[in-house]
Amino acid sequence: MNQSESQNETADPSPIAAIATALGPAGLGVVRISGAGSLALGDRLFPGVDPKPSQREGGTFFHARVVHPITGKTVDDAVALVFRPPHSYTGEEALEIQGHGGAVPPRRVLEAVLAAGARLAEAGEFTRRAFLNGRLDLVQAEAVCDFIQSKTERAATVARSQLDGWLGDQIRGLYERATSVCADVEHFLDFDESELPDSFLTDKQGELAELIRSLSRLSDSWNDGHLLRDGALVVISGRPNAGKSSLLNALLGWDRAIVSTLPGTTRDIIEESIAINGVPLRMVDTAGLRETDLAVEREGIKRARDWARQADLNIYLVDCSVPWNPAEKSEWQQLSPSTTVFCLTKCDLAFRGEPELPEGSMRIRLSVVSGEGMDVLRRAITDKLGLAADASDCSVVSLRQVSELRNAIRGMVSADRALKAGSEQLVIAANELRTAAEGLGRIVGRVYSDDLLDTIFSRFCVGK
Repeated sequence: MNQSESQNETADPSPIAAIATALGPAGLGVVRISGAGSLALGDRLFPGVDPKPSQREGGTFFHARVVHPITGKTVDDAVALVFRPPHSYTGEEALEIQGHGGAVPPRRVLEAVLAAGARLAEAGEFTRRAFLNGRLDLVQAEAVCDFIQSKTERAATVARSQLDGWLGDQIRGLYERATSVCADVEHFLDFDESELPDSFLTDKQGELAELIRSLSRLSDSWNDGHLLRDGALVVISGRPNAGKSSLLNALLGWDRAIVSTLPGTTRDIIEESIAINGVPLRMVDTAGLRETDLAVEREGIKRARDWARQADLNIYLVDCSVPWNPAEKSEWQQLSPSTTVFCLTKCDLAFRGEPELPEGSMRIRLSVVSGEGMDVLRRAITDKLGLAADASDCSVVSLRQVSELRNAIRGMVSADRALKAGSEQLVIAANELRTAAEGLGRIVGRVYSDDLLDTIFSRFCVGK
């Protein structure tokens, strides 16, 4: 199935408008207008300009007062940029008004634009139109949102590489290869087995094997990519007074959590964002693990264990300034050594004995007071997550994309089994290949539905 064969949306040509900059103290506030008639709409907003916006060439700009088309009052002084298709973000006729920043001036300009005949844009509608008009594929459209929302330089670099088209180019190449194999198989559906070329089945199996390897490499890159985009969940756990809140504060560089010698001070989840070696982390401080009769504290402990189970990495603290509690063994046994770092805390104080930690587990002597072990812990976090500073920035980051890749792999594996069974299962192979190819087409937007676009662009802000 290609784009023309599916029930696909076409871009609404009517002019839309939105504020494209954040509201608040700023030097500039930008209002963006896009769609057929945007420049004629500008004629009403800049009545004293000669030549009129609709008569100007694309790629030009002018300075003038923005006038409300109904009241006739001046709402702002601005610079207006003229775009003619296809040389605009959306590929449409567009006008961009750069006025004063702040909370009120951009709204005054937007109100004038709406009064002139534009309608308020929906979330992500400018980028949606860019996709529908062929300016971006769906991978690049998603990367626009990821780039805006990136929390670290590494995340921004990954989003930027996808905006440059590296992933879309790879997926399109694999899509073309998959549809080619599918077309070859379908071509011989009505042939007798004796009429098939001698090497046909083995040749197609070889092509499928290479496709599966290529898709698997892309799919595996998601393990790094989604951590770079969404942030790894790192949970700090341990018994009361093990130093969990102190460690969170030390990693953040400021006092986020209350630190007290009173056990049970932290009773709920405290979450903050931090970047280590360019990797965004969601650091979570949890309630101290112990038996208690207090209902509120018991709920906090239950939540702590729930978060530990879903964590990408657990940092379990053991207070070595007091004799270790053998009851902790039951907690340790629930943690995977591959995703756990044990920190022997308060090592600046008298050491009261080495705890019997699980065999092969990583352990670090740590003091947030003296700083001992802090750099070792930071390196251990990225090492355990498998995200070294020099890790590849070319990764799949979207759950939608990796789900389609995995489905395509399963379809091709099924098609390969059908081909190995012989010509009598060519129909099954063709159906599996067609489904797999359609999945690859959905990644870049060769195949899409309105529901898919609604899901993708609902993540965007209004004005982008």
